[in-house]
Amino acid sequence: MQGNGFKIGLTIFFVGLCGFYLFPSVQNLYVNYKMDGMEQEERMEYQDEHRQWLNEVEQNSLSLGLDLQGGMHVTLEVEVANLLDQLATNKDDAFRQALQAAERRANQEDVAVVDAFVEEFEAANPDGRLSRYYRSEQADITRRSSNDEVQEYLSKQSDTAVQNGIQVVRNRVNQYGVTEPSIQRQGDRRIVVELPGVNERERVRELLESASQLSFHLMANPQQLNESVQRIIEYYEPTAEDSARIAEANATDTTEAMADTEATTDTTEAAEGTELASATEQEAPDDGTALTEPGEDQTGPQNPFLSVMQPMPAQDRPIFGRVFAEDTSRVNELLSKPEVQRRLPPGIELMWTASPRITTEDGREGFHLLAVQAEPELAGQVVTEASVQFDRQTNEPKVSITMNSEGARVWDRVTAANVGNQVSVVLDGIVYSNPVIRGRIPGGRTEITGLESRQEAQDIVTVLESGRLQTDLNIVSERTVGPSLGEESTRAGFISVVSGFLLVVFFMIMYYRTAGLVANVALLLNVILILGILAGFGATLTLPGIAGIVLTIGMAVDANVLIFDRVREEQATGKTLRAAINAGYENSLSAILDANITTFFVGVILFSFGVGPIKGFAVTLMAGILSSLFTAIIVTRIIFDYMVEERRMQVSYG
Repeated sequence: MQGNGFKIGLTIFFVGLCGFYLFPSVQNLYVNYKMDGMEQEERMEYQDEHRQWLNEVEQNSLSLGLDLQGGMHVTLEVEVANLLDQLATNKDDAFRQALQAAERRANQEDVAVVDAFVEEFEAANPDGRLSRYYRSEQADITRRSSNDEVQEYLSKQSDTAVQNGIQVVRNRVNQYGVTEPSIQRQGDRRIVVELPGVNERERVRELLESASQLSFHLMANPQQLNESVQRIIEYYEPTAEDSARIAEANATDTTEAMADTEATTDTTEAAEGTELASATEQEAPDDGTALTEPGEDQTGPQNPFLSVMQPMPAQDRPIFGRVFAEDTSRVNELLSKPEVQRRLPPGIELMWTASPRITTEDGREGFHLLAVQAEPELAGQVVTEASVQFDRQTNEPKVSITMNSEGARVWDRVTAANVGNQVSVVLDGIVYSNPVIRGRIPGGRTEITGLESRQEAQDIVTVLESGRLQTDLNIVSERTVGPSLGEESTRAGFISVVSGFLLVVFFMIMYYRTAGLVANVALLLNVILILGILAGFGATLTLPGIAGIVLTIGMAVDANVLIFDRVREEQATGKTLRAAINAGYENSLSAILDANITTFFVGVILFSFGVGPIKGFAVTLMAGILSSLFTAIIVTRIIFDYMVEERRMQVSYG
């Protein structure tokens, strides 16, 4: 055992680490079991009192896939043919025929729409030039551009449209309040969306397929807004009886974390200190002031509204309040009541910021709820082009926006009448930017300055392009798994794992006797390590993933079988038990590594190119191979060394 100190330490470390990551899952199981035995009113009270802790436990628990907890699996397709039609500045019969043929071919073959369009056009028009139909000042596409240059431009636009579609879908799903959704790109124009716990089919279809709505809104009057906030706080102010009851429960006050100024990074000034200026005039200095950190409100623990939202009164900024990400759905619920809506100023709409405005030391993100004029000043269709540029003097990133004649006329009037006010860039009810108007902007050429990074500028351009092009998203397939079916799948998966485990345990004991008991201990540890790895890396456990665990159980035993048979062969030659164990492990190592490394590479390939169930199977397969190698080669060797050297036991290998 003298040479096993490092191995023992490594085993304790890995087991402890996996236990640390699995502990929230155990807590979650216990809490759910406890709440199942409560009455509905008692359960709601318990959830309100421990909201922050419950959210943290759920977020850190091992995630279950759609097939285990129920939900929707939707495949969306970006209408690239419609995009090519919108980008064209000139159209004729040759253009339309090539586009229609390309669309039909793309639906039948595995080929990109842009590539099919170019091929169909050149086949029907050998001497035709695509530059006749497309122009772009930003991309330097002119009448003299070659077909290859136009094809490259269209491919980039198509790729951007898909990326924009992913961003739009992600924002809509976040509005829906889904926990841990999965949104992935598939191929050149498809998006796969998985929504755990969702079964409202029609609502999801409407949410995902509706066209993006880009608009420009003026901000609300801050003074009028502050009065409304106070009226809503008073509406939710509990009675003396409620206050006493909640105080006894020692409810968790989420505003305490927001009051921790020193442990918080506030990004408000950078995000909301941006400016709008004419593209032809000098950039104005940024006089945006940072918002002060919210302090602890003594009424927070008693008032359900203040327990999840920190009001932010300001004389010059219409910020309704600041909310942690996990509490946004609760705030939406509280604000949706008709009695609360009547306390808001008429013609005002509340919208969330797209990105967090505050990040605490422990990684929690807070969003702002902004008040904007419900009626937009401009629709997104007036934007003809948007791009990221850099200031020649400061080299800071900025967003350049060009509008059509109608948009330029309205924008001239709006900016002239609202100098010093903020205007919001809104996509699907989410505020992405709210710069300050620095002066009248004629001509339809606008710049958004004061941005912190190129990525921030690119995000705004993505939003503008998403609303400008109006790229359609169509559902090409959908699958709904009900909660009851998910429970049945979970039960069936659990039974399969336990049954497979018990059968293997029985076989190993019957065939290998004492050595089989050691292998079973390693097998149990193997399953714990697999689940710990999945929880530690934030992976999702699916039904195919459970199949991967069952397969891994067999593979783990296979390694032990190779070792034990080698030990028996060495004993048959007359070697002592100690020498036979050493030789058995050494001689079987290469065969074990060959088999497991080959299978691991298969898992890598499945993970890289697979989606959905295939990827879930690959994750558990790779995690299982790593853990089975560790338990079969290291853990069992530690146990055998202890039994033979320390306890002087005679180990039977069958």
